[in-house]
Parts: sequence; structure tokens; C-alpha cells
Amino acid sequence: MTFPNDSYPFHNAFSPIISTLFTGSALLLKPSEQTAFSTSYFVSIARSALSACGHSTNLIQCLTCWPNTANHLTSHPGIAHITFIGSRPVAHAVCASAAKSLTPVCVELGGKDPAVVLDDLSAHELEHRVLPILMKGIFVSSGQNCIGIERVIATPSAYSTLLPLLQTRIKNLRVGCPLEDDAIDMGACISSARFTHLESLIRSAVAQGAELLAGGTRYTHPNHPKGHYFAPTFLANITLSMAIAQDELFAPICLLMRASTTAHAIELANSTSYALGAS
Repeated sequence: MTFPNDSYPFHNAFSPIISTLFTGSALLLKPSEQTAFSTSYFVSIARSALSACGHSTNLIQCLTCWPNTANHLTSHPGIAHITFIGSRPVAHAVCASAAKSLTPVCVELGGKDPAVVLDDLSAHELEHRVLPILMKGIFVSSGQNCIGIERVIATPSAYSTLLPLLQTRIKNLRVGCPLEDDAIDMGACISSARFTHLESLIRSAVAQGAELLAGGTRYTHPNHPKGHYFAPTFLANITLSMAIAQDELFAPICLLMRASTTAHAIELANSTSYALGAS
């Protein structure tokens, strides 16, 4: 059984489908309620492929339900293995439920991935080589990427060079709907459920000395007022004591942190409870 999360619903559905079938097993998918329609559609493609190859379509099942119902599935003795992708709090609930029937669980949880930038790069390299990587790593999928960049940690010279570059680029990001306009840089988020929490974290950081240089709040799009848009956000002068430096944001928010030395940059990179990725 697998629980694909609401980011990358195609990849996170087909990856377990392929691996399960290649091991000669059957699979039950419980998609996020935020991506129930798309996951059901992707599963129908896989089931059609099974049928075309002469295999039973019953090998892959998709079951959409609310989280309070999923507990019945995770504790069911008929499930041989569970793969979960999502947050740590939900993972605790899944593992506790699976323990009732001693079902093994594999989890892939959130991240607070750092990108460490050192002073040995020239201003030209920072602008033309590093900046595009940072922008993509932070804002791809509107920041809804568990292995995306959440913290840019730069030593003094790199920090001073990156700050105006990031501010200009982030302020100029175009937000909209890609189905209607090719000239956009970022779309909507899957849900607005965390927007109030994000705004609270940003306000708290500013109160503690962070510099808000772009965005900072949800965005009401003139053509899509009901869309779940959050303005591309840039905060500088972020320190470890700020909650925003410790919590996974999963949003289009760039945090710039200053490190005094390479050793200090490594210390900052390792300062959270997350350990999913780094660059």
C-alpha cells in the first residue's frame, strides 16, 4: 500500500506502481485528498496498460478517502507493506496504526534543504550560474517540493552579492495560471490551508530582525481570485532562533542566511531536525 502525497502526483503514483508490479505484488493507492482526481486518472492509465498486456486490472486499486478513514487501512492485517510520503506528524500516526498489525512501513518525510554558497565564486558566476539554480530549486512547483531549497546559506561576500540579485529576481516573478498564459514563472499552490501559518512565521521573523524584501502574504490574482496563490517571498538576515528557519515551509519562500565561515555554513546547514537533501 502506498500513500503518495500531493506534490508530484504522477511520479509518486507510478513509481510504486512499477516497483510493486515488478516484484509480483498488487498495490492499493490512497492518494492525498488534494490530488484525488489526478491520481485516479493516472491509475486508470496503469490499469489500461495491464489490460492491454493481458493482466488483471485488479492488481492496482485506488481508494480515495478522508484521513480519519485511512486508519482502517493502515492497521489492516491484509496489508503487507506501507510506503508513506508526507509530513512527520502524519507519519507518526501511520506508523502507530501500522504497528497494530506489525505491518512494515517505509516513510519519506519533509525537508528543510540548505544550499550553501561560498565566497570562492565570482560575481559573474553567482549571477549566471548559481542564481538560476537557486531560483529553480526554491520556486519550482511553487515551492511545494520536499527536496527543494528552503535555505540559502552564504558566506559574507557571496551573501552581499546574492542579496540584491535574489531580491530583483524574486520581485519580478510572474504569478498566474499556465493553462492560460505562457508568460508566467509560478503557478498556484495546491491549497491555502497553510497560508495563515506561513504569514505568521513571516511576521514573527520580521519582528526578530529579518528583512522582508519581497512578498510575505497570500496573493489575490486579478483573474483567479479563488486561486491558492502565495506571493513569491524573500527574507534576508534569517537566524537560527527564528521559527521560520526550523519549520518546513513547502511554499514559494526564499530564506537567506549569513555564515561567517565555511565551518559556520556547515553548522547552519545541519541545524534543523530535517535531513532530506542539501546542495
